[in-house]
This record gives sequence, C-alpha cells and structure tokens, in this order.
Amino acid sequence: APDAAGDGGYDASKSRSPAAGPASLLREAGSYLASIKFVVLVVLCLQNSIFTVLRRYSQGTLQEKYSSHEVLLAAELLKIGYCYLQIHAAGRRRDYVQPSAPARLLYLVRRSSKMLALAVLYGAMNVLSFVALRNVSAGAFAVLAQLKILTTAACSSALLGRRYTPTQWRALLQLTLGVLLFSAPLFEKGGGASAGGNAALGTAAVLTEVTLSGFASIYFEKVIKTDAETLTIWERNLQLALWSVPVYLALILKNDAGTELGAHWSPLAGALACLGAAGGLLVALSIRYGDSVLKTLATAGSIVLASLLDRCLLRGPLTFVMAVSGAVVITAICNYTFDATPPAVAPAPPAPASPRPS
Repeated sequence: APDAAGDGGYDASKSRSPAAGPASLLREAGSYLASIKFVVLVVLCLQNSIFTVLRRYSQGTLQEKYSSHEVLLAAELLKIGYCYLQIHAAGRRRDYVQPSAPARLLYLVRRSSKMLALAVLYGAMNVLSFVALRNVSAGAFAVLAQLKILTTAACSSALLGRRYTPTQWRALLQLTLGVLLFSAPLFEKGGGASAGGNAALGTAAVLTEVTLSGFASIYFEKVIKTDAETLTIWERNLQLALWSVPVYLALILKNDAGTELGAHWSPLAGALACLGAAGGLLVALSIRYGDSVLKTLATAGSIVLASLLDRCLLRGPLTFVMAVSGAVVITAICNYTFDATPPAVAPAPPAPASPRPS
C-alpha cells in the first residue's frame, strides 16, 4: 500500500546516505522499479507513445476527417463514466458519508470550483496552441513546447517549495536539450514560421502555453496532495472532467459548427477516445504517486518511444542524430530519477564556549 507521503511505497530521500555505494544504489533502484510510481510512469509513457502513433496513423496516413474536439469530448465523457463507477463502488464500501453515489456526485459538483480554474487553464492552453500553430510551423511548435519541462520544475520550486539538487537541475536541462536535438529534423523540415504567419505572435503564444502548462500541472498536484478536503483521485478526475465538457463543447461549436456531430468517426477514432481517457486518469495517478516533474519526464520519454514505434510501424524518420539524442534523453531521465545526492542539511549551530576556570 502507498505510504503516507503518497509516493507509492518508495521514498528516495530515506534510502540515500552520504556514503551510498554501488550496492545501496542497486537496492534503491530495485525499490524504485518495484514501486507504484514506476509502474504508473511506465504505463503513462506507453500510453502517450501509442496515442501519438495512432493519431499520426489516423489523421496523417489514413487522412480521417473526424473532429479532434469530438474525440477529446468523448474521452472526457468516458472519464466521467469510469470515475462514477469508482465512486459508486466506494459508496458500497461506505467510504463517504453521503447515502448514495448520486448524492456524492451532487456534493462533488458543488465543491468543484478549484477544478473549474484548472479546466479554464486547459481551455486557454488549447486556444493558445491554435494561435501558435496558425503562426509557426508544427516543427517549431514541437521544439518550443518542450520548454514545459523547465517551466514545470520552476513552478514546482516556486509554488510547492520543492528543492532540487544541482544534479537534478542539470538532468532537467540535459533532458530539454536532448528533446530539442531530437526534434531538430522536424524543425529543419518545417521551418520556423507558417506561410503568412506572424512568428513573433506564434512564439509568444507557445511560450505562454508552456508556462500555463507548468502552472496547471503544479496546481493540480497541489490540490491533490495538500488540499484540506481529502478527495480520491477518481473524485478529482470527475470534477475536472465535468468542467472540461463545456470547454470542449464550446470548441466544437466554434470550430466544427458546419459539421454534423459524430461525422466521419471510425473505430480508430473510438480507440483514440479511450486512450485519451486513460491518459487523463494516468496523469492524475502519476501526480498522486510521483510529482508533476516526473510526469513530464514520462511524457518526454514517450517522444523517443513514439518515434521508434513510428519508424518500425509507419516508416517514419529516425536519423543518427535522433538516435543519439534519444539516448541523451533516456540518460537524463535516469540521472534525475536515480540521483543519489543526499539532501542538504543545515549546519549545526556552534556549541557555546565553556567558561574557563579561574
């Protein structure tokens, strides 16, 4: 069972010592690999990779014309259904005071104002991404978006007071540079600005979006881990999904007004909706048992895995530079995760001098 710190049974700070040798590091690595945190992050990385490859196959290779906003809306509805089943099961175990699951649902809706702010943030990020992609190329957008690794760490340090060792900061910088290098072929192929676009406006939009992304991740983590009202992961996900539905409905009305609802859907679109719902649940679990920075590391690692799958299944690009930078990304993730630097200890105050005998 997870410990009180919510770390999935693994606490690196307790297992490190200033004189940690290879044997203790191996034991620490073994404990981490057996933890819930590691399992959730691996599954999240796989989900992101498969989701990316299937989207490329669906809309890039097959040229399917369904609305991406409808897929996102369907994912939120699936999340609502799954989370409600979990809440119903908890009610049968008498895990909350309300007499029934519908009564609990009404209580959660009334107490969901904090998730409204998060849903608005995600909606603003979607709008900014549209503005960015109208003014800069997809390659430039993909490169600049990787700065969310650093914005998430910075927001974590500023809002949660989390301290990172110099080794971890170097690993985050190495990870960012590795992902930028990995994405370089896309940037070179797509160029900087879109035809007729404003590069400065597009760049400002994507930089604002990655800053909001870092803040939103840390805000969600703060609500989950430090809020005085203790709610389960499923209840928080339900609250967020309930407020996300009107956001996606508004996007559908704005961008797909002339298209019949559900037009051009395929079994692959349904699979993407299911994967999207699973991704939302996994993100919440990764924050519950890890933190927002580790979730971002899993997302960055999925970029490499997705490219490998893309190469094997869809014959996508994979150059020597991409292979080397992929190794850099994996090394950076390991450096961050298995950093054995002991936590800083404040120096003890000097002992008062004893009076000299007269």
